[in-house]
Amino acid sequence: MSHIDEQLDAFLAGYPDIEIFEIMLKDLCGGLRGKWVTRDKIYKAMAGGLKMPLSTLAFDVWGRDGEEWVFETGDGDGYCRPDISTLVPTPWAGRPSGQVLMSMAQVDGSPCSYDPRVIITALVQRFSALGLTPVVATEMEFHLLRQEMDGAGRPQHTQHDRMDGSLNSGQTYSIDVMQEQAELMHAIRDVCAAQNLPVDTLVKESAPSQYEINLYHTDNALLAADQAVMLQRAIKGVARQHGFLATFMAKPFADIAGNGMHVHCSLLDGEGNNAFDDGTGNGTPLLQHAVGGCLATMEESMLLFAPNQNSYRRFQRGTHAPLAPTWGYENRTVAVRIPADAPVATRIEHRVAGADANAYLVIAGILAGMLHGIESQLTPPLPLEGNAYDQVPPSLPRYWADALQGFEASEHIREYFGADFQKVFSILKQQELDEFDRQVTPLEYDACL
Repeated sequence: MSHIDEQLDAFLAGYPDIEIFEIMLKDLCGGLRGKWVTRDKIYKAMAGGLKMPLSTLAFDVWGRDGEEWVFETGDGDGYCRPDISTLVPTPWAGRPSGQVLMSMAQVDGSPCSYDPRVIITALVQRFSALGLTPVVATEMEFHLLRQEMDGAGRPQHTQHDRMDGSLNSGQTYSIDVMQEQAELMHAIRDVCAAQNLPVDTLVKESAPSQYEINLYHTDNALLAADQAVMLQRAIKGVARQHGFLATFMAKPFADIAGNGMHVHCSLLDGEGNNAFDDGTGNGTPLLQHAVGGCLATMEESMLLFAPNQNSYRRFQRGTHAPLAPTWGYENRTVAVRIPADAPVATRIEHRVAGADANAYLVIAGILAGMLHGIESQLTPPLPLEGNAYDQVPPSLPRYWADALQGFEASEHIREYFGADFQKVFSILKQQELDEFDRQVTPLEYDACL
């Protein structure tokens, strides 16, 4: 009996009531795709016996084929490769269910080069060749909203004033506001425990109806990405179960803060020590190189951090969303912050990505930037103190089309992510952009009709 079969036997014995398993794949644009498998077929599925089109990875945000890519490749099948380490129960499902994340392999058994999980694995291997191991943790903001939309189809807050109107502030870090949603928040915590998601803290964020849940760090970058994806799904599922809508949309409301995904990352050396720790909190030359790489590759990687039309509405002055490749110590106005902490915990906090982005690609983008800086021995400019918005003019792509253009032309993306990924992701985002370009908005009618 294989080790996987032993783990599966133990799981099934522990959950004898589970009837259905969701075999799930995170596509490039952030959707979860896959199949439902009955209990009697789970052994075949875990052995890699299920097939799906490789183009399942290449759907746009509306679940449509990337037509150019499908026709060019012939839309062939690949094998589903479930990861037994992600097999967990799904407590919020209507019937006893389980879920497992998978990667895709070509029919010859080789990994699919544009699978996000495969990309992270390849980057971690490049770090390993340097004797380094990334340590990663994510922080994700989300809005908790009513399920019903207003008369104009807009989302409605759960946090509102006495006249059921909008609030000017969401009561940042308020314990009392958290208590108002205690039942839901405890349910999320219970689900995280059931799914082995190491939740660190839960806080009330600055905008009305906005919260943040942080995951504890892990020295397995792929696991960190898996956990981020699973946490988002758990929050959405539990919210729906309680009659709410949880959204990680980057900017669901124009006049209040949007939802970011901050990623913390350090590196361990071959002896398990923090390779950024110089004993002072300033960090080693390796930290400088990693920061330099993040800054140097940030503009051309922007499509990974801000993949949607709505993503770019976050990037406004005064919203704590960075507008330029900047860095500093204990400074929340920069793109790459070195948090104040004990020297042994010296790390990078990358503050660019929105919570709407694909966590696999965000983490991969940060790792690739750090790796580039280390391999090229880059040195960043002097760290900024004070308001970075006043010191450095905006230079990150402000519009989706500009980010796409930089991504398509990037030699860095091609080298660290592969030509196939660069091409298919560009095709999908161009397809989405074209769809938005064909729409005429109510604001245009108001202005010009």
